[in-house]
This record gives sequence, C-alpha cells and structure tokens, in this order.
Amino acid sequence: MVIPPDPAVLYPDIAAHGSLSAALRAVAGGRLDSIPMTGPELGLLRGAKVGCTLVHRRSLRVSARHHERRWSIWGSDSFASMALIDGTTDDLAEVAEAARAWHDGAELSEIRRAAPFVHLTGRFEVPDLDPARLTQSEWQHLRTEASELEYPWRPAYQALVEAAHAEPALRGLYPLTSHGVLSFSTTTRPGLSLVGPRLVTDDVDRYSLAMTVAGEDLAQFATAPEAVAAAVHLLPDGLASVALGG
Repeated sequence: MVIPPDPAVLYPDIAAHGSLSAALRAVAGGRLDSIPMTGPELGLLRGAKVGCTLVHRRSLRVSARHHERRWSIWGSDSFASMALIDGTTDDLAEVAEAARAWHDGAELSEIRRAAPFVHLTGRFEVPDLDPARLTQSEWQHLRTEASELEYPWRPAYQALVEAAHAEPALRGLYPLTSHGVLSFSTTTRPGLSLVGPRLVTDDVDRYSLAMTVAGEDLAQFATAPEAVAAAVHLLPDGLASVALGG
C-alpha cells in the first residue's frame, strides 16, 4: 500500500492558510468572504463544504486528492443527495469560481461556463419534487452517463439504455442502474419500489432478462430492442404513475 504524503507537503499553500476553506477564500480575492463554509474536524486541509442560497441544493463538497495535487467537487440535491455536478481540477481558483456560482444559485449550465472543469451529470433540478420530472431527470442522467462510459461494453450498455428510454412503458418508470443492470421503480429515490424484470448486459453483444427479486436469468437476446420488448411484456398490469419515494 502506498502511503500518501503529508497534506502539508502536498498542499503547502493550503497549510499556510490553515484550512482548505480559508485557502478558497484567499484565492477568490474576497468573493467568498461572506459565504458560509465549513470543514471536517479532522483533515481541514483536505475538505470543505460551501453553502448555497437554494434550499433544494446541499452544500458543495470540495475535497483534495491524497496522492496528487488536485481537487474534486460534488454538488447534489437536498432531497435524495443525487449528484448534479462534479469535476476535478488542479486549479484552486477554478474551484472557487464553481463554489461561488453554486452558492449564488446559478443555473447548472452557468456554473460550467464559470468553471469549465465542472461536469454536468445530466440531472436537472426539480425544486418542487414532481415525481414525473424527477423520473425524466434520472433518465437524462442515465443517457448522459451511458454516452460517457469508457468500458469495453459501453456501446452495448448505451444501446440498452436508449432502447429502454424509447419504450413508453419503461420511460414512465424511474430507472436505476448498477454494474450494467438496468432496473425500474414505481417510486423515486430515496424510497425505491422495484417492479418488473431487470435488463442486463454483461458482454458486447449479449443481453439478458432477469426478475428483480429472484435475479434468475429468464432469457438471452441478441439485441437491446428485443430484450426491452420482452421486459415490457413482463410488467404488471395497471401500473400507476411514478410516486415520490420518501
């Protein structure tokens, strides 16, 4: 195991200010002075949280890497803590720009314009927690994520996500994925209620169908549309609109 260097050695400028929060204020030239910021009791040189004026956003988390001089950000909603933005940079001034825009309630696209290292996850903000809009947001995130993956099976996974999204019966359900498995819920996060089969891709040209609870393979398919069509036939009758999961 490689032991990380002392943060005071890797980040001497941060150590000189006493905390990452103080260093952010300094590099911002006064633009963050009135903004609430906190840091962990341990590791003040490596972590900071920047408050936000919008109640539907959590504080922006800023963290320093352990083995290289870089900073990462994570900005999520306050209901289910799902990432709206993230990103990594070696420029602390860029982090300060993103922090200021996040705090001020700037649109997500505006935050990216202010700090180009910011990555948009595809989710959009739903302040009123409308379940239908939350479902649309999660589908947009999955499609964005699928288009950006670098794994060898990315084309197969992306084809599965796109085929499922093109099917109205599945597009109306709240989607979630894990390790190439696409599942569906009749409620949004954080209180999911899984329903119907799950769709799996574990190879570049193979798709399978499994039941959500048992997890047993029901059939295999050569194309994503075929697997999606089979999944639709296994959905329960009379599904209601997606509800808020609390």
